[in-house]
Order: sequence, then C-alpha cells, then structure tokens
Amino acid sequence: MSDIRILSWNVNGIRAAHRKGFLEWFRRERPDVLCIQETKVQEEQLSDELTHLEDYRAYFVSAARKGYSGVALYSNREPERIESGFGMTRFDEEGRTLVADYSDFLLYNVYFPNGKASKERLQFKMEFYDAFAEHVKALVERGKRIVVCGDVNTAHREIDLARPRENEKISGFLPEERAWIDRFIESGFVDTFRLYNQDPGQYTWWDLKTRARERNVGWRIDYFFISENLKDSLKSASILTEVQGSDHCPIAITLSL
Repeated sequence: MSDIRILSWNVNGIRAAHRKGFLEWFRRERPDVLCIQETKVQEEQLSDELTHLEDYRAYFVSAARKGYSGVALYSNREPERIESGFGMTRFDEEGRTLVADYSDFLLYNVYFPNGKASKERLQFKMEFYDAFAEHVKALVERGKRIVVCGDVNTAHREIDLARPRENEKISGFLPEERAWIDRFIESGFVDTFRLYNQDPGQYTWWDLKTRARERNVGWRIDYFFISENLKDSLKSASILTEVQGSDHCPIAITLSL
C-alpha cells in the first residue's frame, strides 16, 4: 500500500495565481495530484512554465467561452485515462469537469456552477448538480471508487459559513442547494473534512472586496467527497488556510491504497 496526497484549489485565474507565486508554492508542497478550478484560460494561452512541470503531467479542460471557468490537473503518476466532462454537452462546454482514472479510483475535478448571477444560472446550477450526482451514483453502483473534489459553490450547514442568517436567501446557502448536498451524501458519499474536524470557523473562500479573510468571515464551499467504499482508505483531510494567492485556499486529502 502507498499513500497518495491530493490537493484541490480554485485559483481564480491560473495566470494571476502564477504571478502571486503559484509555482513556488507547488514546488514546496509537491502533492501527488493537484486539481485546479477556475483557470480562466485556454491551454494555448499558457506558458511552458505552467504546462511542463518537472515530474508532473499536466491536463487542461477549457470552456468554449474564453477567460471563463476551466479546470486542470497536475499528476506525478500517469492516469490510465483522462476525460473532459461527464457526457452532457450543455454542461461540458463550460469546461467544468476533468476525470482521471487511476485504476484504484476515479478522480473528478469539478468546478460547479455559481447560481448568484440570475434565476437562470441558479436553475443551471441545480440541473448540473442533479445530472452530476446521477452520473457518479451510477458508477458507485457498479462498484467504482470515486473521489470528487472542487469548488461546489455551496456551504452545506450553518457551521460552514460565518454569517448563515444573513445569507439564507443568497445562492450558495439556499435551502435547495444545501438539500442537494444532503442527498449527495445520503446517496453514498462522505464529506471528508467533517470526518476530522467539527469546529466552526473553517472556511475555504473569503470575499476579496470586503477583505473578509482578515476577519475570517468566510464560507466552506470547496470539498473533497469520497464514495463510502473508499472511506477505509482515507488517512487525512484538511484545509490549507495559510495559503494565499486566490480568494479560495487549497484543501487536501491523503488516501492509502
């Protein structure tokens, strides 16, 4: 058996993160796998520095719309297979999902939609949620082991944001969004961080405009979910609060496989 350490981070623009020391941080951290969301870039716009890292293979999925969404994966072990999307064009064209098959498990790196912009985007978000849940649930029923990581864009419970009452009518903490996470967990997935930490004040996103991070007025909207059949392999889960460079901070898990 060997350990595999996986990190996930919404970098809010990979080129902006690069200017803020992303590669220096990555080289210090040296995870086995790093999943990134909201790259906001087409692969051809990236420098060799970001696409050719020593000891890592890099994979990118971009949105059809330039400067929008996008996910990426850096891995020091080559996956058996890489796929973009989960088979539904209207969701996949936004560049939100990258799937890596590591034989022992399937890793889903997902940038879930934000529903704040309009009723239409909230509807799109909920439809994405439901389609994605059905997709991975079917795989679990076939015996697959699944890791889902990324920016889910919803705080699950009151403990997961600093000001729940003020935000109960805001997308990101609406009853229907929170209920989807309930259903997702009930369908056979584990919120890894809460297995290890039940404390309040544990957040992964802070509003930049109000300098909320300085006061820790945040939201926990980034997650590692694993299927129940991987639970015995989970060794740790954490939030890397001290890491700067984005309005989100990275999260991490270690699996022993």
